Amino acid sequence: MNPGTLLKSAFTGEGAWARVLGAGMLVATVAAQHPHPAFDRPRTRDVYSLVPNWKFFAPNPAVHDFHYVYRTLDQAGVTGDWQEIEMIEPRRLHQAFWFASRRPEKAVFDICTAVLQLAAKGGAGAAQTNSAYQVLLGFIRHTIRERHPEGTVQGFQFSVVRASGHDTSEDPEPLFLSPYTPLDRPAKTGHPTAA
Repeated sequence: MNPGTLLKSAFTGEGAWARVLGAGMLVATVAAQHPHPAFDRPRTRDVYSLVPNWKFFAPNPAVHDFHYVYRTLDQAGVTGDWQEIEMIEPRRLHQAFWFASRRPEKAVFDICTAVLQLAAKGGAGAAQTNSAYQVLLGFIRHTIRERHPEGTVQGFQFSVVRASGHDTSEDPEPLFLSPYTPLDRPAKTGHPTAA
């Protein structure tokens, strides 16, 4: 069979419409993944979202890691050394296919990104009033409680440091430094009830 006959038989005969539709969907799907905005125009006509968009996986992949470090203030008023919270585990081959254990790491990374964006726009004070900061603070507070015996720590300070991962030519850069924070949150007062 020559190539011309093979090509003609692929688009004619029984089931040809399904092969044409499948080939069209394949071409549209591959084209829709291109980063240039011109390739997004056909998607505006895709009312039912039939063409998948996989660009959300890493439109701008992160090239740096965030490292979370903290130091504690003990009951005697002595400040401890900086300690790192290890979030990044060494990668394994099976994680190229299934990496559900990365979800906590990714969640903290996303929360930290939100805090840093708020701090860049409105300063550290604005970031501290946001819920993302409170979640990050709660994560660090929980880690400290797990690592230190109860009653030995009265407060802590944390910092977010950006590092380039395996590239050792670039020095780590501190991005955010929290104020001293009491380990135990002050007791909340109840809301007044309507009479």
